[in-house]
Amino acid sequence: MLFPSMSSSIPVGALVGWMLLLTVKHVIADFMLQTSWMAIGKDQKTGWALPLLAHCLVHLAVSLALILIVAPRFWFVAFIDFFIHIIVDRLKGIIASRFGVTLENEHPWFWTLIGVDQALHHLTGFGLAIFMAAN
Repeated sequence: MLFPSMSSSIPVGALVGWMLLLTVKHVIADFMLQTSWMAIGKDQKTGWALPLLAHCLVHLAVSLALILIVAPRFWFVAFIDFFIHIIVDRLKGIIASRFGVTLENEHPWFWTLIGVDQALHHLTGFGLAIFMAAN
């Protein structure tokens, strides 16, 4: 076996359930409810704060609603996700604006930057799912 066997006290069913819920939340908030004003605006050199805040507040609202339905005791996890989402998206915006990484100018880093951004969001979800499944 490539990886050593690891034992865990985290219930796999709960972990999978939380991962599914947070993935659905991410698809809804990052793709279905994100407007072009948010998507383009949050990556600008100036005027980025309001579109970024609006986008991350959508994530907060969807996370909070779903978590309150499933397990209200974890309400604060939505706020942790909110703050991490702001940091990740702002860092992506800084890189995009500083180096002109846009789809319109066919910058070679565009899809890599999107991929890293999405990977970081999913790793955030994984960490939060581990926390909730373990508690």
